[in-house]
Amino acid sequence: MQYRTLGKSGIRASIIGLGTWVTGGGRVWGKDPDDAESIRAIQVSIDAGVNLIDTAPAYGFGRSEEVVGRAIKGRRDKVVLATKCGLLFGEGETRGSFFTPFDGRVLRRSLRPDTIVEEVERSLARLDVDCIDLYQTHWPAIPPDKTPIADTMACLMKLKDQGKIRAIGVSNVSLAELEENERAGEVASDQLRYSLLHRNPESDILPHCVKRGIATLAYMSLEQGLLTGKVGLDRKFEKDEWRGNEAWSPWYKRENRARVLEMLAGWKPLVEKYACTPAQLVLAWTAAQPGATHVLCGARTAAQAVENAAAGALRLAAADLAAMRKSAVGLGQPA
Repeated sequence: MQYRTLGKSGIRASIIGLGTWVTGGGRVWGKDPDDAESIRAIQVSIDAGVNLIDTAPAYGFGRSEEVVGRAIKGRRDKVVLATKCGLLFGEGETRGSFFTPFDGRVLRRSLRPDTIVEEVERSLARLDVDCIDLYQTHWPAIPPDKTPIADTMACLMKLKDQGKIRAIGVSNVSLAELEENERAGEVASDQLRYSLLHRNPESDILPHCVKRGIATLAYMSLEQGLLTGKVGLDRKFEKDEWRGNEAWSPWYKRENRARVLEMLAGWKPLVEKYACTPAQLVLAWTAAQPGATHVLCGARTAAQAVENAAAGALRLAAADLAAMRKSAVGLGQPA
């Protein structure tokens, strides 16, 4: 496993991190995960050298954090624990700004100091820890309850001074929002959607993070399993699943899936050369891109977790990295 520092925090984290959105379950994931298997997946990840574990209160409305807390019991010293604040989902909650209906509830965005203070205490309790290593704003605040970034960062810096968090991160921000956060406080990392098929951050966020020494936590780098090559053309998705939502995942349209599967089939020589799986190739490619310091990937099972972790030791030749990019560029945009 390779390790890199989370920005200027001094915290060393594995380049492959375990993302635990699926661990929280819910209708968007189709089949509900088994908590016992999720715990095994987390623990074998740690055994394989993965020390970065990313979760959030909104993942299963607290369930993911609770499962992670149970899994790391007795292993806390081996884990860089990352979670988030900024999405409220309590019944009857009116604070913050409406975001979206989600899995039978309503999510509201709030980065007000008073709600952050409440959230961090709930996360500490669910995770059963005294300190969170990386505390990230999940989404930027929006009108009508748009808290000034300076106020949010002041609150986070205070939590850092109190020893409740070690480093501050942001997620899903524009370049302008990232820069404003930097002016207001210490930003160690930026979590963003980035993959071989979704390369938009290469035009702004990633170059900026290289210049400023900010770590990045890339999510959806396997495009929710599509880039593993295991999602065939006959796969059907439930109405509420993310992968059945063509607006969110247009590559999952049947005709687009066929193009992606053809691309993956063309990588057979690389799979043989590196004695790896297509998924491991994709994760290694992502982690090798300028500015992409850490890659988060989910796992329903221990076997998936072990496979993902092994990508952290894979080093691809420059010519092979370029060939993979060329094949992805050749796909064009999803129809």
